[in-house]
Amino acid sequence: MPNQFDAFLLISFGGPEKNEDVIPFLENVLRGKNVPRERMLEVAEHYYHFGGASPINGQCRELLAALTADFASQNLDLPIYWGNRNWAPMLADTLAKMRDDGVKNAVAVATSAFGSYSGCRQYREDLERARAAVGEGAPTVHKLPPFWNHPGFVAAVTDRVREALEKLPGADVVYTAHSIPVSMAQSSPYERQLLGVCAMVNQALGLPEPVLVYQSRSGPATQPWLEPDIVDYVRGTEAKKLVVVPVGFLSDHMEVMYDLDTEAAEAAAERGIEFVRAGTAGTHPAFVSAIRELVTAALTGPVASCAIDCCKAPVRPPARPPVG
Repeated sequence: MPNQFDAFLLISFGGPEKNEDVIPFLENVLRGKNVPRERMLEVAEHYYHFGGASPINGQCRELLAALTADFASQNLDLPIYWGNRNWAPMLADTLAKMRDDGVKNAVAVATSAFGSYSGCRQYREDLERARAAVGEGAPTVHKLPPFWNHPGFVAAVTDRVREALEKLPGADVVYTAHSIPVSMAQSSPYERQLLGVCAMVNQALGLPEPVLVYQSRSGPATQPWLEPDIVDYVRGTEAKKLVVVPVGFLSDHMEVMYDLDTEAAEAAAERGIEFVRAGTAGTHPAFVSAIRELVTAALTGPVASCAIDCCKAPVRPPARPPVG
């Protein structure tokens, strides 16, 4: 018997849309995390550089429009909702609207293709907090697992790399993803899944073993995070031509625009390296179809779920007492 899901929910990270949003947004993101305020203010300058607006919300709207059209073309009659973890539309507000619309049981996909605490389990925890905030009548929401190896996602990434290599033939290809604390990586399949996608793409394109680097770390210098950083890689590579692929990101949001299009591109220019940044999956038709296929599979069952012990929160080192 088909599962009785009566709505689809797209869950995303959220982002500010004007200068006044930036600090409250970053405070939401960093609440409870050991990130120095100086680092938060440094990141805020990245947003101010672009008028305080992250492109992520606009890109979610584009993805929602593409999904609406794709659902309709395949006669998938399922209302579509959108909620964010850190900025409007907030998950609790979206769940309240879903309740008022009569939704009882929704299936959800997060805009995160890879498993980690922040990329998967934290979304599930935020959903439960949002349901608790809505209270009686809040719809149940089943978040589907990360889709890193779905053929549609892999095809979209492959196309983006191919397009970049057409612009810069013969370039070395390096993949990049958001750095996370080593402790978080140890409790999740994050690195393995990233390398898996990179290997599939390189195999499809006849490229050698993939190179994976990281970007956008935000923790204190005393805490180990995944390395090497993309800018350090660019400064040390012997390549004369370089295609950088933000495989860990689904859309061209702030980390892509600043850390790659600005910082990494400037580092390449300083060394005389020809540089092209590949596109993200975005609204690539194969990726849009992949999301619809995930939803359709959930409607016809069995419903995919994450392992109960997957992607646990990293154990943070105890705070050191003051010296004095």
